[in-house]
Amino acid sequence: EKNLKLEEKITMLQQQNEELRARIEQNTVITRQLSEENANLQEYVEKEVEEKKKLSRTNEELLWKLQEGDAVSPVKLPPAPSTPFYRCSSGNSSPAKVRTLRR
Repeated sequence: EKNLKLEEKITMLQQQNEELRARIEQNTVITRQLSEENANLQEYVEKEVEEKKKLSRTNEELLWKLQEGDAVSPVKLPPAPSTPFYRCSSGNSSPAKVRTLRR
């Protein structure tokens, strides 16, 4: 009778062991998938950061050209309640120097 109980316990423990191995394997697969996804997301974020830096540099360059250059033709911003009109000063064909005209 004691041997029978021990055999039942062995069988139960073997089943638990198999279930735990299956869970470990499943967790390993999920961990690999998440690692790949994490790597892809990190790469995406790095590309976005670089694109943002590039756009920022371009924006700074365009602002500098607007502030430092001479105008060819007038430039107007669309009217807005609190937005002043802008007009470029006359000059050669280099980028516009902007000055504010009050309403």
